Amino acid sequence: MSISRRDLLKLAGVAGAASVAPGIVQAQQLEKKDVVIAVGGQALIYYLPLSIANIKGYFKEEGLNAQIVDFAGGSKALQAVVGGSADVVSGAFEHTITLQSKGQAYRAFAQQGRAPMIVLVVSNKTMADYKTPADLKGKKIGVTAPGSSTNMMVSFFLAQHGLKPTDVSFIGVGAGAGAITAMRTGQIDAMANLDPVISTLIKENAVKAIADTRTLKDTMQIFGGNMPSGCLYTSQEFIDKNPNTTQALANAIVRADKWIQSASPEEIAAVVPKTYLLGDPDLYKLALAGNKEALSPDGSVPEDGPQTALKALTAFVPNFPADKIDVSKIWTNDFVAKANKKYPNA
Repeated sequence: MSISRRDLLKLAGVAGAASVAPGIVQAQQLEKKDVVIAVGGQALIYYLPLSIANIKGYFKEEGLNAQIVDFAGGSKALQAVVGGSADVVSGAFEHTITLQSKGQAYRAFAQQGRAPMIVLVVSNKTMADYKTPADLKGKKIGVTAPGSSTNMMVSFFLAQHGLKPTDVSFIGVGAGAGAITAMRTGQIDAMANLDPVISTLIKENAVKAIADTRTLKDTMQIFGGNMPSGCLYTSQEFIDKNPNTTQALANAIVRADKWIQSASPEEIAAVVPKTYLLGDPDLYKLALAGNKEALSPDGSVPEDGPQTALKALTAFVPNFPADKIDVSKIWTNDFVAKANKKYPNA
């Protein structure tokens, strides 16, 4: 059977298409399937999107084998990624700024929270007579870990009221049952922590809230603008080497963000590990409702957020080199923009 020139051209076209297709598929393949994610206090509602992405199988559906390693606080999680034992951090946005000030290039690429969700409380046992922030001078203040976002929030609050971080004693108490015990037993006089820890203590009348960033209104009042909180961040080197893996991680977090916004507190409480509930499912549901506004609806960083975070750091970190910080290099919405296009109604 003879083949005409036209048929030969058609066959060549098919062959050409076939040779291009594998390249397209290859471009979308993950550079790294096994990813270690460090987090400081995974049970906190602050990190709920990370847990949901894992529980609902969103990481797996993106082709990832995500291993989540839990630490006592965000600063410990940060140390893990800088030290090389983790690839990505689920942590506070402002850590990317701190890292840049030390000459290290890290970038946030998927947001989990759009407000810090941190509440500063004073003990009704040891500070029953609390009247003004000046009363905190000389007191022991519990934070999840020294250097973590809870520590930063307290320091910023103190600076706003004429106090220095050295006017108080910071004590790392973690982000779970240990923090509750520390407050109940009088080991600390005040504490900055998150839910469900805070709601547990407020419910039993053990503490009084004096600064609350679970709402956008209070966050704006305390920080003067949008203050992004929990996010996935990693080194610029990791992003450059693993753009498809980074995209897959962002896809999973955006899907989790959107699922949380569409789910009821009952639905969320039903899927998280029972240990997250701290023995009181109703309290956890109440805390979920109270924090929902602070959780990101779509994974994106608000435009003014990076500058607000920089201002907060500059306000309390002695001699912080704010003029040397390029905030454009510590965040990107490129990955979440693609994720939202892929999962518009996830």
